[in-house]
Order: sequence, then C-alpha cells, then structure tokens
Amino acid sequence: MIAVHLRELKFHAHHGLYPGEDKVGGQFEVNLSVWYQPAGRITSINQTINYVLLFEIVKQRMMQKSSLIETVAEDICDTIKARFPVITEIKIDIDKCSPPIENFTGKTGITMHKTF
Repeated sequence: MIAVHLRELKFHAHHGLYPGEDKVGGQFEVNLSVWYQPAGRITSINQTINYVLLFEIVKQRMMQKSSLIETVAEDICDTIKARFPVITEIKIDIDKCSPPIENFTGKTGITMHKTF
C-alpha cells in the first residue's frame, strides 16, 4: 500500500455560513492523503497517483463557494475517487484559519476519512 500526500495547502476561499464570509472569504489549509495498492513495481507516472492532478482537483473545488466545508471535502473525495478508481482510502482535513468567532484564536476544521 502506498500513500500520496499533499500537506499544508493554503487557499483564500469563500466558504462559510456567517454574514460576509462568502464575500470577504478567508484563509483555509488543506491536508490530503490517498492510498492505493500498486499493481507492481512503479516505473512510470501512469502507475501511481499524480500529486499534480490531486492538487488541481483540490484547488478547483476550493475556489467554488460553499456554506459548509464538509460539502467541499465530500466533493473533493468524490472527484478524486472518480479520477483514480484504484484509490482505496482518502483522508482530507480542511481548516478555517481565522474563523469569525469572537475572542477565538486558532483554527476550526473537519476531517473526512473514506475507505473504498
């Protein structure tokens, strides 16, 4: 089993339920891991999961407004699985780096973990 990771991806995106979040946007951080079982020795990019294509999937979905980051995570997982059917497991973390919560310092976020 091999895992491919994208870590600490930073995006300015427009996700959120609270007034203004969809207009002003905010900073988000994404971590993604996908697992697959190679058919044999890997000697070509066609035999592995291309992390450039993974990044493009994440980036494209992060740029589409959503009220909930759970929806964003679900869409990213569905798109990745459709593009790479050999994937057996996906774990994605999406953190909102400065949530609009009074007197709050830190991040909020979700983790979605899917197995196929």
